[in-house]
Amino acid sequence: MNSLSSAATLVWLDRTALIATLLTPLLLMHGHAVADGLIGVTVLCFLLRCALVRDWSWLRAPWVRFGLAWWGWLVLCSLPIPTLELGLGGPGPFVLTLANLRFLVFAAALEHVVLREPQARRWLWQVLAACVIWIAGSSLIQFTFGRNLFGFPPGGDGELTGPFGMPRAAPPLSRILLPVVLPLAAGWLAKRRPASTVAAYMLLLGGICVMVLIGQRMPMLLTVFGLLVAGLLLRQLRPVVVTTLVVGMVFLAASPVISPPTYYRLVEKFSAQMGHFASSDYGQVYARAFEMGRQNPWTGVGYDGYRHFCANPVYFRPTFDGAIANGGGAAICYQHPHNFYAQALVEGGFPGLILFDLFAIACLLPLARHLWREPDPLRVGLFAAILIQVWPLASTSAFYSMPMGGWFFLLLGWAMAESRWRGGAENRWRGGASPA
Repeated sequence: MNSLSSAATLVWLDRTALIATLLTPLLLMHGHAVADGLIGVTVLCFLLRCALVRDWSWLRAPWVRFGLAWWGWLVLCSLPIPTLELGLGGPGPFVLTLANLRFLVFAAALEHVVLREPQARRWLWQVLAACVIWIAGSSLIQFTFGRNLFGFPPGGDGELTGPFGMPRAAPPLSRILLPVVLPLAAGWLAKRRPASTVAAYMLLLGGICVMVLIGQRMPMLLTVFGLLVAGLLLRQLRPVVVTTLVVGMVFLAASPVISPPTYYRLVEKFSAQMGHFASSDYGQVYARAFEMGRQNPWTGVGYDGYRHFCANPVYFRPTFDGAIANGGGAAICYQHPHNFYAQALVEGGFPGLILFDLFAIACLLPLARHLWREPDPLRVGLFAAILIQVWPLASTSAFYSMPMGGWFFLLLGWAMAESRWRGGAENRWRGGASPA
């Protein structure tokens, strides 16, 4: 292949990957399978580019190395070799584990090529801003009129479903809200005009109020945590953050009148669960996950092991408080243990848990670089989004499950790209062609 055709091929690969990436957030909301296919397109284009330019330097990034080590350990633990007590779930989980590699490569592709140019990152911000408006606006429509634009009512406990048919509006909104609104709020405050200052306050206040109205506990708490992190790093936003949190608490206190289902889920039900956490559904799930890890300390039970082996009576043990003798029996066997760290323990034993811990830390360290001295609002928002995703004290979906797995690795790749290329960092990629 001559140099001219090679350059044209690189441009085509980069543009295809960029288009697939920009479409991914839209399909993560309303077409998970298609979004997964778009992730695959981005990965394929990136790997072809690597082969053409003979540059695999992205494999040297610490977060990639720890991610690959953790993934490789899960592959080993999921090998279907019953005689060695590995992969007892069969070949299905093993194949799924192999396929999960696409997420790591997807994030690396965004960091090193797809989002290298500022314009590409601006386009992605605009797409995510549209997603925030769509989810928040649909939630407000459902709250006002009782149904969303597709005719769906709120969830069984009164949770707002936004543009979806099920209560899954809050998890993605909690991750993409801060990267979208923090740059706007900081920019408006910097103008030092009364109208701009009011707009900055109203933007953050509106975001928190929508999260409260949706009525999903963990996403709301994680959003508040992320906002606190932003206030700690962004001095100019501290008065806005404090005001937002105070108004949010007042809004929550008034929710018995404004939205009784919200008050029930966020206050009454949450207080009851925390008061008897060890015997709650979550406490039972976590006790079962710990028991599965304790009995399989070196290799766990392989990928997706909680789903396959939770109902085995050998893992029935009393809850942490001893209140439930069989730990909930088979009734608490869901598809996953509702916590990334519990999942890592179940699937890969204590070595898998340690490798996952190292992967999470390796993801956060480059994102936190220079944030204390030079706190760029967008980078702060992305750091907060990744931090709340890997925060250990949280109820979660399965780590790789769509759509939240897709949202995480999309944001991770974007955050890494901002950390690497923002502010005129030198081009360390040797391919030469721009993705834009």
